[in-house]
Amino acid sequence: MPEFIILDVVALCWAFAWWIGYTLFADAGPRKRNSISAHMARNRHRWMEQMLKRNMRMVDTSIAGNLINGISFFSSTTILVLIGLMALLGYTDKAIETMSALPYAEVTSPAVWECKVVLLIVIFIYAFFKFTWAFRLSNYLSILIGAAPDESDPDAARAAARASRMSMMSAHHFNRGIRAYFFALSALAWFYHPVAFIVCATWVTLVLYNREFRSHALDILTGHH
Repeated sequence: MPEFIILDVVALCWAFAWWIGYTLFADAGPRKRNSISAHMARNRHRWMEQMLKRNMRMVDTSIAGNLINGISFFSSTTILVLIGLMALLGYTDKAIETMSALPYAEVTSPAVWECKVVLLIVIFIYAFFKFTWAFRLSNYLSILIGAAPDESDPDAARAAARASRMSMMSAHHFNRGIRAYFFALSALAWFYHPVAFIVCATWVTLVLYNREFRSHALDILTGHH
């Protein structure tokens, strides 16, 4: 059984409490309508409405292609990160020796170190599934754009609504994957010391909150800047 100290357990629970709590707050809380994601969702719907008015939809397919490329980049990067983490499991003793040489670093057993690496692997696997699903949804969006009728068609409004919902769903899963990256980066501090993990998890949550609810980009979207 890995010899976790109480502070390790506290740090792990602290980080996941922030992650889960912030996800509920940002995605399901009463303030979600004021988030940058909610404002972008409204613009996604306007995009689909404007798409119906264009006979040649090269602009729309280009935008959709750029979104797919961004998601594809993170999907591919996540695979590389997972390969690196799997390789790290084979250098546990050397990694512990290197980390222990740092001032104030916590000295851990190989079993605890490997558990920390496995935690990162699990987080990035979660992110990979989110990115790949967002990738598929973006492909579905491209098909819906191609299948959308002219704006004079009786089904045009419903087609735009379907496309916008597909776009929003893709963005939702992509955001979940990006959020996993943020908390995975905070988990790197756990290799140094549990207190550093607690501080970084808190800091990451504050960064996410500021970017989602108090950023200059949100001011621009709302017309306050």
